[in-house]
Amino acid sequence: MPAPLRIVVEGVPVAKGRPKFTTVNGYGRSYTPKKTQNYENWVRMCGVMAMSQAGLSTMDCGLTVDLEAVVQIPSSWSGKRQRMAAAGEIHATKRPDLDNIIKAAKDALNGIVWRDDSLIVNLTARKLYGETPKLVITVERLT
Repeated sequence: MPAPLRIVVEGVPVAKGRPKFTTVNGYGRSYTPKKTQNYENWVRMCGVMAMSQAGLSTMDCGLTVDLEAVVQIPSSWSGKRQRMAAAGEIHATKRPDLDNIIKAAKDALNGIVWRDDSLIVNLTARKLYGETPKLVITVERLT
């Protein structure tokens, strides 16, 4: 079995935004917010680079995915509270929502890392505080 694929997406994790609606020439239309589009493009690019470096092609089998969203420790916090957050003693319970971060990452990597996100049969995810915000996605083949 090949080694797990590790994708590191530097920067603040972004939650998948709700679709927006507008009218064009009298017809209703929905679209993805620009912030979500930009973030999904960045995740997609990081996925392409990781796949290329690992010499892999799009996976088409059962997968286990581990997702770790690291959010910035607020600089306004006291030194003691910042140290506690870095040690994992304070949980990252503020926005963005973890499930929406997962949605953005899964949608961005469709057709790049996996053929479709329906291939993910095991998923673990966590959101925690850290010095450098990022999203770390580890993908393992099950077959």
